[in-house]
Amino acid sequence: MTKQNENRVVITGMDAICGLGHNIGEIWNCLIEGKSGISLIEYHDTENLPVKIAGEVKNFTISEEILPKKEAARFDRFLHMALHSAWSAWENSGLKDQNPYKPENIGCIMGVGMGGFPVIEKTYETFLAKGSRRVSPFFIPSLIPNMSSGLISISLGLTGVNYSLSSACASSGHAISASVNEIRTGKQDVMVTGGAESVICNLPISGFASMKALSKRNDDPQGASRPFDSDRDGFVIGEGAGLLVLENLDHALKRGATIIAEIVGHGSSSDAYHITAPHPEGVGASKCIEKALSDAGITPEMIGYVNAHGTATPLGDIGETKALKKTFKDHAYKLKISSTKSMTGHLLGAAGGLESIICAMAIREGILPPTINLDNPGPECDLDYIPKNAQKVQVEYALNNSFGFGGTNSSLIFKRFTN
Repeated sequence: MTKQNENRVVITGMDAICGLGHNIGEIWNCLIEGKSGISLIEYHDTENLPVKIAGEVKNFTISEEILPKKEAARFDRFLHMALHSAWSAWENSGLKDQNPYKPENIGCIMGVGMGGFPVIEKTYETFLAKGSRRVSPFFIPSLIPNMSSGLISISLGLTGVNYSLSSACASSGHAISASVNEIRTGKQDVMVTGGAESVICNLPISGFASMKALSKRNDDPQGASRPFDSDRDGFVIGEGAGLLVLENLDHALKRGATIIAEIVGHGSSSDAYHITAPHPEGVGASKCIEKALSDAGITPEMIGYVNAHGTATPLGDIGETKALKKTFKDHAYKLKISSTKSMTGHLLGAAGGLESIICAMAIREGILPPTINLDNPGPECDLDYIPKNAQKVQVEYALNNSFGFGGTNSSLIFKRFTN
């Protein structure tokens, strides 16, 4: 199928959950007000942990309408969040009440970086204390990454494509890209996609801390995530989900759907450099963005806003800044860029899902969320990162970057919808 004959892909529903709120309305209001969702961890004992802060979702219990209490107990927290946001996104799309599509023409591809680590920890404790016979028969289904797409497909009755991708912190970016391709090529009419992650527990925190990847500002949770700031000392782990309903434009218009934004480009690449460190010159990230621009058929000067990967690691923020300069050249200094991880923390495999929604909201609302805690930009971080306060700026195109361990990169381009 040639490019001109490909189906256009639009967003008709979306919702999210993270430390800022249980739905995109709550999250968006906090973002544009520059509020932090990072706090001391409450749901896990942190006595023996070097890091005691996270973008933790508070007061969340999945609705029994979505997952009855008995069934909910069988599944890890990341699956609860995936289902919670999937249901809301599905309802927001209008397809819950009026769905003209055949079930086999609707699929689900999810991005999950790590899966059910909390369940693994708890089950291993049970195994050591009481033996193998006390390991639940639901242990494996409760934690495997692809159960996110599986449960969503079962819950919504979707019989099209069903799988999950795991590419570290680029997972949901790649899942969205794969979903776009399903619709572009006519294999599916509708896709539910995005990501979910919840690994605020002993082993992941200990592992990231041992790598010196996490901020240790335990006495200042809200000031801990400092992307592009000279005093940044690592990312703050977050949890949550970001889900989108993508649809074939022609079919969406025919059913009278409300169109939030269009996805016009995606790219992926590999640094082929190091297992955890980004390429110091941003070469792989730059190639990824270039591929997304080429796929969208636009010039670099047409991008107005970038939701950066921006994790607040010393090397990562410099590498991304260099990638933006390499790709956009002089226009890099005209770009409006922000890292919303300064408020949400880093949702790992779910980051691209949440941040894609933020890009769509920024385009629709004409407001660009800030990078908070940016008091003194690092000497090699000299672009416009929208410090501290949101800005009312109308943009036509927005770019979201997601980069992961292993040198994997994802870039997505969103456009204001015009028919």
